[in-house]
Amino acid sequence: MKKLLVLVISVALVCAAIACLGAFNAAENAGGLGGGLGDFTSSQSAGGGEFLRIHVRANSNSAEDQQVKYEVKDEVVAYLTPYVARCGTKGAAMDVLGGMLDEIAGVCSRALRERGYFYGARAEIRRENFPTRVYGDLTLAAGEYDALIVELGSGKGDNWWCVIYPPLCFTAGGDVQYRSLIYDIIRRFLQH
Repeated sequence: MKKLLVLVISVALVCAAIACLGAFNAAENAGGLGGGLGDFTSSQSAGGGEFLRIHVRANSNSAEDQQVKYEVKDEVVAYLTPYVARCGTKGAAMDVLGGMLDEIAGVCSRALRERGYFYGARAEIRRENFPTRVYGDLTLAAGEYDALIVELGSGKGDNWWCVIYPPLCFTAGGDVQYRSLIYDIIRRFLQH
């Protein structure tokens, strides 16, 4: 019975992932993504759309605070992934995350303490104005976005960000990588 339940959940996750890929493909073919995910404007600039961002803001821009920001980011993303992967809408993701803000702050504060940083962390969901962001060929238009904001210490340093819903995460660097949290969960499940 347990194997059947796992199979049903896996199939549902695969269907959700296929639906997300189909939506992005349809938007790209209609020109809404500017070809090749280049101009990712959609309805976001008109007041938020269906994106939920996550920002992890460092205490400062010192090399140490920036490094620990990435380490905390890894832990909080690992913690949130199974929760967000089950969400079918941005509203559901906001509800789930909104109900666990203390736990999110706790995960981050614990990760900081384990690394010798005692300034703590705060987490909240709020709507903020964000400038246009360009990462390689991807442009996320300026506008108001709902975001899970995680502030480490003063939160005055540079931030790491990701789009947590839909589950499409970005890593900045020389190249932009597009990742689906659902796909990652299914891949890990199938490897076991």
